Order: sequence, then structure tokens, then C-alpha cells
Amino acid sequence: MTSPNTRSHLSLTRFAIALTLLSGLLVACSKSDKAGGAPQGAGMPPLPVTVVAVQPSHAPMSLEAVGQTEGAKEVEVRARVGGILLKQLYTEGETVKAGQALFEIDRAPLEIALAEAKAQLSTARAKVEQTNREAKRLKGLLALQAISQREFDDATSNDAIALAALQAADALLRQAELNLSYATVTSPVAGTSGRAIRSVGTLVSTGSDSLLTTVTQMNPIWVRFSLSDSEIAQLPGGRVTRKNVHGVELVLPDGSTYPARGRLNFAASQIDPKLGTLQLRAEFDNPDARLLPGQFVRARLLTGDRSGIFLLPQSAVMQSEKGHFVFIASPKNTVEPRPVETGQWQGTDWVILGGLKAGDKVILDNLMKLRPGAPIMPHAAGDKPPASQNSKA
Repeated sequence: MTSPNTRSHLSLTRFAIALTLLSGLLVACSKSDKAGGAPQGAGMPPLPVTVVAVQPSHAPMSLEAVGQTEGAKEVEVRARVGGILLKQLYTEGETVKAGQALFEIDRAPLEIALAEAKAQLSTARAKVEQTNREAKRLKGLLALQAISQREFDDATSNDAIALAALQAADALLRQAELNLSYATVTSPVAGTSGRAIRSVGTLVSTGSDSLLTTVTQMNPIWVRFSLSDSEIAQLPGGRVTRKNVHGVELVLPDGSTYPARGRLNFAASQIDPKLGTLQLRAEFDNPDARLLPGQFVRARLLTGDRSGIFLLPQSAVMQSEKGHFVFIASPKNTVEPRPVETGQWQGTDWVILGGLKAGDKVILDNLMKLRPGAPIMPHAAGDKPPASQNSKA
């Protein structure tokens, strides 16, 4: 058994050891707290970033609207005489010329009608010749007072009736010749042919069922669109005229710009009271039929140039709840967020209307890794990124 003095000495020793351990633990916690309280990113190497020093530029001012293409001429080809449809003389969907034969209607009934009209005209001419001779004969007898005035007037009246019949027969003949020419249905304009509405062998008429096909002229092609009255107010003078619209660009469904610039060829004279918009139409050259009727596109009205703006790649412009902003490389080589005022896109660039000044170095890459005030190593596009301090060490 241990004595009371021995037990007391052991207790004091254990207390001293525990106190020593507790002191060490408190010191370690204090050092850990100091390390945890350091700012984020402290001690991290600067991040290499690509920058571009922006300079003022100019860009065309424009207004955009959704539009739809349509053929400059969209013509319905209809039968102008009735009969059996005997032939289809074109291939559906191919380009046809003005005056090209598209269909053939049975000519036999029309040829018979023409022959009858010729016969009626011959009879009418013979009748006119007969009444003329009779009128001349009676005129001589009237001079000799061998007949009465009434008999001569009756002969003159018959001559006039015969002459009117001759004119009617001549008109019937011309109508029969015209009908026979209508048996060959031709294209009134050059363009792209549509599908055949009526099949060969069917009976066509000149009524509501006379439509045979359509022909669409696609060069040039038209684009219909509209602008609101608030958009029109942004134009010089608050009106759409050929003087303040310098041209029209077309943005295709894939986002590309149509290579040929168009021209405004129609502007309505009044605002639509139901929609509050002004109807407009532009014309574009379309020699290779790249644009098809019915496509939805974006029409961009070019209304002039604006100077003092900046052009930035779309990827360099960020957006937050407060609007658009970019990251700037400050003179101290730290990250500086900068709010900017954006305009429209010009190709693949944003048009920056405000928020930048000449010489600002806008950061183009590693944007998701950037934090305000973080150190960076900026370098121009195409230059090799500088080595970090850690790599030098």
C-alpha cells in the first residue's frame, strides 16, 4: 500500500501534466485561428489572364425586328377555259421562264368552236354584201322615184343589221381564237413552280376550281416586318424614310448575316391602330435562292453610325442581377469589376455604349475563377503567359 504522502505527490504530478497539455492545446488553437482568419486567396499565386486594351470605335446604329420572307411575286396559275387536262408540261419545284408552257387542256372542243365562229363570220360577210347591193339598187330607184322612201329606209335598216351581225361574228371569232390559245396554260412570270393542284385527266373549269399551280418569283425576295411606334421614335425625325434608313441587313435563323444588304421598298403611311406598329418591307437580291419564302428572319435597319463606342467579344461580358459588367485588370494587376452599358450585337461582339474608357484592359478568359481584388498576371492575346512567382522559386 502507498502512503498518503505518496498519493498526494502523484496527484500533483498528474495535475501538472494535464496543465501542460492544456496550455499546448490552447497555443495550437490560437495559431489555427490566426491562419483561418487570413483573407481568402492570400498566399495564392497570381492567375494568368488574357487582356485586351480597348480603344474607341464606331458601329452602325440599327433597329431589329422579326420578319418573314415572301416571294416578290406569288402568282396563281389558273385555267382560263374549261376542258379535260391532257398534259403536265413542267416538273414541280423547278424554275420556269415567263411564257413557258405548264399544262395542256383538250383543244378539240375549242377548235370546233373556232370553226363554227369562222363559218358564222363568212355568213355574216355574205349577208352584208347582199344588203349593200340591195341598198345601192334601191337608192337608184329612189332617185327615179320608182320606190317609196319607206322601202328605201327598210333596206337601209337591213343593211345596218347585217353589219352589226358581221361585227358580232368577228368578235366571236376572236374570242374562239383566244380560247384556243388558252388551251396551253403558260407561266405569267419567271420563278419557282409549285406542285400541280389538278391531276392529268381531270375536268377543269374557269370557276373556283380553276387553280392549277403557283409560280413564285424568289429573285429578288421580300421581307415583311414591323416596328413599334416607340422604336420609330428613335429614328432621326421620328419617321421611317429612305433617307434615314441607309440599308437593311438580314440575320438568318442560324445567327449568320446574309451577305447581300437589302433596301427598304415599302413603308406604310399610318400606324396600325390595333397593334401599334408600322408595316415595312425590304427587298434583297437572291440569285442562288438561298432565301426561301416563309422563313422567319431578323431584319436590321441601319440608321447611321455611332462613334465613341467599344467592341468586346461576347464571352467577355458577364451579366448579374444589376446588369452587365466586365472584369478590368487594374494598374496594380488586380481584378476590378466594371459595370457597362451594352447596345446590340455586331457580329460576334457586344457594342459597349458606356462604362469603359480608352486603354482599359478588359479580361477575356478565366472569368469564372476571378474574384474582385484577386492578384492576376495579365498578358495580351497571343503572348505567352508570364511564369508565376512560385514557378520562379
